[in-house]
Amino acid sequence: MLHPWKRFCNKGCMPPMTPLLKQSRTASNHIVVHPKEQHKNSLIFLHGLGDTGHGWSDILHNNLFYKNMKYVCPTASERSITINMGMRMPGWFDIIEISKFAKEDEEGIKESVDYLHSLIQEEEGEGIPSEKIIIGGFSQGGAIALYAGLTYPRKLGGIIGLSCYLPLHKTIPNKVHESNKHIPILQCHGKADQIVSYLFGVKSSEIIHTFNPNIKFIGYDNMEHSASLEEIRDIKFFLNEIIIDKKDEV
Repeated sequence: MLHPWKRFCNKGCMPPMTPLLKQSRTASNHIVVHPKEQHKNSLIFLHGLGDTGHGWSDILHNNLFYKNMKYVCPTASERSITINMGMRMPGWFDIIEISKFAKEDEEGIKESVDYLHSLIQEEEGEGIPSEKIIIGGFSQGGAIALYAGLTYPRKLGGIIGLSCYLPLHKTIPNKVHESNKHIPILQCHGKADQIVSYLFGVKSSEIIHTFNPNIKFIGYDNMEHSASLEEIRDIKFFLNEIIIDKKDEV
């Protein structure tokens, strides 16, 4: 699950669309890519197990760039991961086993959901309306983004879930907040994913669709637990649809 961007580059990188923007590391150990012009939108994106916010900050501002968008890429705290023989690594929650809706680390999941909610609140504190804030993530990070977005008490702009699944699926229908009952969601998954099964992703999207029909699920032939140029293009299309001020695009 480490460094999905390396696999993406091995298949042919998209050339950077914009020069490197000003980045900063906050005291809470997350990477911030500041907007080129006036701050109007925010995208908070969570990495996968064992990764950090660095790799995805590069992907976002090089390939999904909007001049008025602020990108926030936090790094998870290190924790013991059961499935990896208890090794400590950056993770949003423990993984006991990888199978369809296996036993889950409910405490860890809710802890990370609360943390993501706090990051959203920080953006609101800077004067960004909640509906101009988009959240997303890859793998574990995508799972947290799905749950956090659906349960946030104020309307958000959208959710992006890559190579992930819906955690705590049995209880979330009763936890979905009215404000985000119809939030736009893009869920992408490789059909050759051997880490998080493609069928697991499909089932998760079907569960979400029972209470939120505003979800789009896209599968990619031959893509493993990684990212691809085609997927990045689809994310760009999704962002173009949900960002209100189209003039914010390069």
